[in-house]
Amino acid sequence: MKSEKLFELTSRYMPGGVSSPVRAYKPYPFFTVHAKGSRIYDVDGREYIDYCLAYGPLVLGHGNEEVKDAVREQLEKGWLYGTPHEKEIDLAKKITTHYPSVEMVRFVNTGSEATMAGIRLARGFKERDKIVKIEGGFHGAHDGVLVKAGSGATTFGIPDSKGIPKDSVKNTLQVPFNDAAALTTMLEKNSGEVAAVIIEPVMGNVGPIPPQNNYLSDVRKITAENDVSLILDEVITGFRLALGGAQEFYGVDADLTILGKIVGGGFPIGMFGGKREIMELIAPSGAVYQAGTFSGNPVSITAGLKTIEILEREEVPGRINKLGERMRTALSEILRDSGVEGYVSGVGSMFKVFFSPNGAEVKNYADALKCDKDRYMRFFHKMLSSGIFLPPSQFETNFISFTHNDADIKRTVEAYKENLYA
Repeated sequence: MKSEKLFELTSRYMPGGVSSPVRAYKPYPFFTVHAKGSRIYDVDGREYIDYCLAYGPLVLGHGNEEVKDAVREQLEKGWLYGTPHEKEIDLAKKITTHYPSVEMVRFVNTGSEATMAGIRLARGFKERDKIVKIEGGFHGAHDGVLVKAGSGATTFGIPDSKGIPKDSVKNTLQVPFNDAAALTTMLEKNSGEVAAVIIEPVMGNVGPIPPQNNYLSDVRKITAENDVSLILDEVITGFRLALGGAQEFYGVDADLTILGKIVGGGFPIGMFGGKREIMELIAPSGAVYQAGTFSGNPVSITAGLKTIEILEREEVPGRINKLGERMRTALSEILRDSGVEGYVSGVGSMFKVFFSPNGAEVKNYADALKCDKDRYMRFFHKMLSSGIFLPPSQFETNFISFTHNDADIKRTVEAYKENLYA
């Protein structure tokens, strides 16, 4: 197999043979040669229906022709300026139109960079050091948020990677998802010391795990009552659940919003934005420093702008959300009829089968950790053999794109029926 040989070769030059850990799985990952629409193709000539979709950015599917044409036109004009350009204004307008809580934006290059700068800004705004994150919440691979989940709702964080000084996370507190009471307790115990709560409105890197009942509204109320900024990390949900992301979908707002993935149309991007009084603290207008050579890259901005224009015109979120509901309903019926211990989770165009004990509902990170990871990986390989590419982890989200159709869903459901009996 070509993929096997390429993996042996790349392992000599790249740690683990990959550029990001989640792409690695045993015995070796397939190497992609091209992708189009809902399909991805490997170097050995195999075709897969893709529900990984680069972990979320490709809401329009692979290789959208309109985005491609817009990028090609931009490339003729140049691909890096190091100066302001007009399309930055156009994309900023689009974002602020769909996100009423966002009055000003700062473009960066990745979601990780956006959360890092957003947290710095929140600390500068409140002039406090501590933040609260959710157990299992992923906000990028920078020191302050790489904290081991499950270390306790009332304890300080422990670094979740070698190379991170304990002092880097001593001001990072944690509470469970879907537990408003725990958040209240944490903020009361640290009254006047917490700058911000950062939260994924739908937990995407252990799930997806949606918020229950009025959880997000309660979080908004609790942070306001405790004079703590609320940062909604919508890198995954932004422009996917709705044009206004989870904030529109669930009817909440934020002091600071983090966007990435879809807002770059499949090209590298990140963005943080929020209320004017907060954002004006960012350099050069304020004393909170942030900078980047590639920030506002005209190619990424162009791709993101065209993507959002298509989302608006085609009402994409509503269409793919219906496909997501259809998928989750069908998978729930399969689990019920088969007797397989599992739970179907998700919202909108996001879905996942958790191999949870006795089919228990997965409400937070602790619940997710109880699921059978080994069984999931056996299932993953069976689905791969059936021509269905799912993320190679029990703790990653499956995504549906605008190019997935009824035939794709039908074929995928049949593959689930065949392969869930492990």
